[in-house]
Amino acid sequence: MLLETIATGETPLDMADLAGKTAVIIGAASGIGLALGRRLKAEGVQLVLADLDADALDRAVAELGGLAVVTDSRDPASVQALADQAVARFGQVHLLCSNAGVARMAGIERLSIQDWRWLFDVNLFGAVNVVHAFLPVLKANPDGAHILFTASLSSFYATRAQAAYAATKYALAAFGETLALELQAERAKVGVTLLCPGPVRTNIGTGYAKREEQYRVPTAADAGADVHEQAFRDETFEVDWSTADYVADAALAGMRRGELWVVTHPDLLSSTLSRHRAIEAAAEREPGRQDLKTA
Repeated sequence: MLLETIATGETPLDMADLAGKTAVIIGAASGIGLALGRRLKAEGVQLVLADLDADALDRAVAELGGLAVVTDSRDPASVQALADQAVARFGQVHLLCSNAGVARMAGIERLSIQDWRWLFDVNLFGAVNVVHAFLPVLKANPDGAHILFTASLSSFYATRAQAAYAATKYALAAFGETLALELQAERAKVGVTLLCPGPVRTNIGTGYAKREEQYRVPTAADAGADVHEQAFRDETFEVDWSTADYVADAALAGMRRGELWVVTHPDLLSSTLSRHRAIEAAAEREPGRQDLKTA
């Protein structure tokens, strides 16, 4: 079986001086995307800001400048148009930040099929569309390039009330890791970083009310409190929350170091470590494993 590891500690793109380089940020109008834009503008980066919310995008470009392109990351043609406009304006793309994301917190029995489709369409297939459109551009860049995916701590472990969200983030992590392996095997000058924040104060929670009609179902009778959602909220404390600016700084620092993973809340990884220990223990209990050791 083909088993490979991803080398870390360097990036093909020289990020010591980003002035004059070009960054495309999808999901740029608010939250982590907007914070990334501010951080990169301060370093002299030319910005291409993309978002589905035209009004919020107008406000972002009024603050940051650059090229604004209303983009629906779920639509391959829309993302391709973004790539075409970025290249037409700046010639090359050095940094690609795939940051668009949505969330829905509910116990599994309360999640509709439309909920699942909405989260996967945005969180996973949006990233797939972005890579499909931009990867040829990035690979052709003689200066090298780097891709940042906004994943999550939910890429690592299961949490009650987060089944659909975590499933998309598990999948995004697998997608990003596989892309990094393939680029490494090709000796392509494109690096990959998976940004994995915990709780961040953004407006991601407001997206559910704005979702399009195809993701809605007729309102059902009130089934009472969602005990799984309440449990999650009860165990998320004020000290756990960070700012989008902090996460953006961590992302840029991690990309500069050439890291595959950037974890902004290491103190919240106890469930991940427990999960990994359980997997290791299960491997040790594999039938016949003990016999193989003593043979």
